[in-house]
Amino acid sequence: MRPVVFLALSMVLAILGLHGPARGTELPTDKTPLADLVDEALQNNPDLQAARERWQMSEHRIVPAQSLDDPTLGVAFSNYPVDSFRADETPMTGNELRIAQNFPFPGKLAAKGEVARQQALWYKAVYEDGRLQLAQKIKDAYFRLYYQDRAIAVTEENLAILENFISLTKTRYEVGSGLQQDLLKAQLQQSRLMDRLFTQQQQRRSVLAGLNQLLARPSGQSLEVTAELSLATVTAEPQQLRQAARQNRPMFASYQSLIDRYGSQRDLAELDYYPNFNVWTSYRFRDDDLPDTGTDFISAGVTMNLPIWREKRSAAVAEAEAGLRMVLRQQQEFGNQVDATIEDVSARLEKNHDLAVLFATGLIPQAQQTFDASLSAYQVGKVDFLSLLDSLMTLYDYRLDYQRVLADYHRNIAELEGASGVRLATDADPE
Repeated sequence: MRPVVFLALSMVLAILGLHGPARGTELPTDKTPLADLVDEALQNNPDLQAARERWQMSEHRIVPAQSLDDPTLGVAFSNYPVDSFRADETPMTGNELRIAQNFPFPGKLAAKGEVARQQALWYKAVYEDGRLQLAQKIKDAYFRLYYQDRAIAVTEENLAILENFISLTKTRYEVGSGLQQDLLKAQLQQSRLMDRLFTQQQQRRSVLAGLNQLLARPSGQSLEVTAELSLATVTAEPQQLRQAARQNRPMFASYQSLIDRYGSQRDLAELDYYPNFNVWTSYRFRDDDLPDTGTDFISAGVTMNLPIWREKRSAAVAEAEAGLRMVLRQQQEFGNQVDATIEDVSARLEKNHDLAVLFATGLIPQAQQTFDASLSAYQVGKVDFLSLLDSLMTLYDYRLDYQRVLADYHRNIAELEGASGVRLATDADPE
């Protein structure tokens, strides 16, 4: 039986040799499916579209905010005697046409317009930052899907190898040269891998459903990840990313717009201590049969409100100042959050890079050599089947961990891009 065992196990070695860690491949470029997915999401994502409409809606509020109120037109029938309702009995009787226009105190309209303009700038920056964060979410889901595909492939390969092991062990057991416990152990390991495969398939469906949701696609629409990932080193330092975030992350500009909005709101509240003016003019038509020949009258005047209730105006000023302090604190907290995120993700990026190098250049080759040695020793009866099986599963775990770390590494890059607002240069990028 030894030639049969040798031939079958040689096939196992050939299968394993075809699926080592990917090396020397290019990172996804703008022509990859990932870039197409990002573009599709930016075009179709409902949340992003709603943010854009909210920005457009706020821009349409600027002109009304800085415009005068409509003038008022009034008609009055004045001083008609109640006993006759005639227009030619008393000189006081007449029909009056009045037009009036309200004029806010100088500076109020400009302040109102500035409040609306800064609010629109806030929503614009929120929309632009939403584009950045959506791109990061698409990339994150894409790389998670990449890992699930590779994990399923590695698990299916190991199941095929285990199936060969089970057949060989069963044959050896039937001819009396193998142990039943070897067969049972291989079958148990096969069942465990099947359980893991079912979990991986379920997780892939969940990741795909989330990605399709971001893309506004039907939840069950299929998507294949064909690109291979490389271990390209990121060249940016955390300190550089923190500085770049202040210049490139739209949310920093949005907080500045919100600060300016509350500043303008405070200016408007302070201007409310001054009165508004209402300018009016009227023309009274009188009957020609009156004793004075019914000469028409013209009148004009100005009215103003009296801002004597100082308490409510002081409260409005205090509200604007409190809002300004609130936004300054929020801006500071947002900056601290971005800095912490960049520092944390940079540390995880470095760890995953080192782990990926360790797996690709150390653990996986060593595990492969261990398995090869165990296989050779098993062929001549110097190693038991359980040791061979253990070396196979160790190699499987390392290959799986390598794909997970590689995917996490690229997820870290995408997260740093989302936090800093800049595309990170890698040593695989073209000059």
